[in-house]
Amino acid sequence: MEYSELLKKDVFEARQYQLNIADIAREKNTLVVLPTGMGKTLVAVLVATTRLQKYPGSKALVTSPTRPLNAQHKKSFEKFTNIEQERIVLITGKIKPEDRTQLYKDAKVIVATPQCIENDLQNERLNLADFSHITFDEAHRSVRDYAYTFIAKKYMEQAYHPLILGLTASPGGSYEKIDEIRKNLFIEAVEIRVEADEDVEKYVKPIEREWVYIDFPEEFHRVKSLLEEKLKADIFWLRDHHLLQTLKPSKKSLLMMQKKISAIYGANRKNYAYFWALMKVIESIKLEHAIELLETQSISSLREYMKKISESSKKSDKQLVKDEKVQAAIKLVEELYASGKEHPKFEKTAEMVRNLISDNTGLKIIIFANYRATVEKIRNILRGKGISAEEFIGQAVKNGKGLSQEKQIETLKRFRDGMFNVLVATSIGEEGLDVPAVDYAIFYEPVPSEIRMIQRRGRVGRQTAGKIVFLITKNTRDEAYYWAAFHKEKKMRGILYDMKERAMRKKKSLKDWVE
Repeated sequence: MEYSELLKKDVFEARQYQLNIADIAREKNTLVVLPTGMGKTLVAVLVATTRLQKYPGSKALVTSPTRPLNAQHKKSFEKFTNIEQERIVLITGKIKPEDRTQLYKDAKVIVATPQCIENDLQNERLNLADFSHITFDEAHRSVRDYAYTFIAKKYMEQAYHPLILGLTASPGGSYEKIDEIRKNLFIEAVEIRVEADEDVEKYVKPIEREWVYIDFPEEFHRVKSLLEEKLKADIFWLRDHHLLQTLKPSKKSLLMMQKKISAIYGANRKNYAYFWALMKVIESIKLEHAIELLETQSISSLREYMKKISESSKKSDKQLVKDEKVQAAIKLVEELYASGKEHPKFEKTAEMVRNLISDNTGLKIIIFANYRATVEKIRNILRGKGISAEEFIGQAVKNGKGLSQEKQIETLKRFRDGMFNVLVATSIGEEGLDVPAVDYAIFYEPVPSEIRMIQRRGRVGRQTAGKIVFLITKNTRDEAYYWAAFHKEKKMRGILYDMKERAMRKKKSLKDWVE
């Protein structure tokens, strides 16, 4: 495809696969699936400028889940296009509604959070009739009642020349999830690329993978056995009362059951059978979480969780801590905590980082962990060993601490400038934000989500070769989660490539594509 006249030719240079994708996306509503770090944003710039040139009086909208992400999109349009900077505007809820109305009127490119756009559409401060293009970044969020769904529907109703572009590293590992995104964004074409594709291969730096297996301590086994005995008793009760058909339910199925039983019991408080069923389901969910913390996180995290349950005034929590097995487990956890016994992953993480930095003091390393408490502990351990490390977490939650968006951006800048070696991050470091390219990524625990696994991997190997290290505790949820994400990603790619191939043959229904 030819570049739009709105692009700065001396600055913008697209890769072949970006041009190939944009060629499709400028004609049809397209879902683009590209690994993190492969330039999805530039595809959006290519398509948007093509549409703005084709319809000179039109506007373009780019929407992302967070303000920092939107700020990055704004910078991309300022850097790569000839559009007057004052006409590339960032809209957030901090701007007064009456001021937003005027900005919408004067702007050529609007970058905004979806909640803000949804609100202004509902209050008729914004009409999408003149918009020739919308980009939905992190398009995998286009499910259920997320704002993207409402915006896309309104857009297709109002726009004279509508065209939608959805961008994501992964739309999900199931046909149902992908189908929901397709319907909600009115998708007609799918463009997926992976590192091995012909038009991508030459741009990808090699990424080495290493799996480090860690023994689960015997003392931890004793705690786990006690918690599992109580969990099995609850699961057997639920099965015997015909509420479960399996003795190994997933966390998701337990949560769905809790929701269903809560609704029934809420409508009839005198039905004590459902009261006890609800108690058993809630106990099972909490025991599952406790075992997960023990297997994959830390003794201190488990201790904090059990302490919270012990001090709770909820009926379900009081009932749970009455159990002899649970009481014995709490006692053992307290003894392990008092003796300083911790999950061996911590020491292994510190050892690996120390060895890497001793060989190359300029290395950039990112460590991913699921929980803020784990992130803080890793950072403190590394600092205690003389390693410069900072935590990277989300904004403050109720009664908790966090980083403001300004602090997040500042932390990333300092990391990019080499002011410290190790960034220890929760999921905030996975999605979208312009986290600097790193040499090593250490996964403190595998995640069962293929979306998050792909996003984590995308932080490595952007400009130079890199390495990913998976820490896996033997015979625990770590192993199960790793393989769950692996198989979901494999399934996702199969569905998407099949969709792409059959769409090119002009199949009309997604159901046809996967049958």
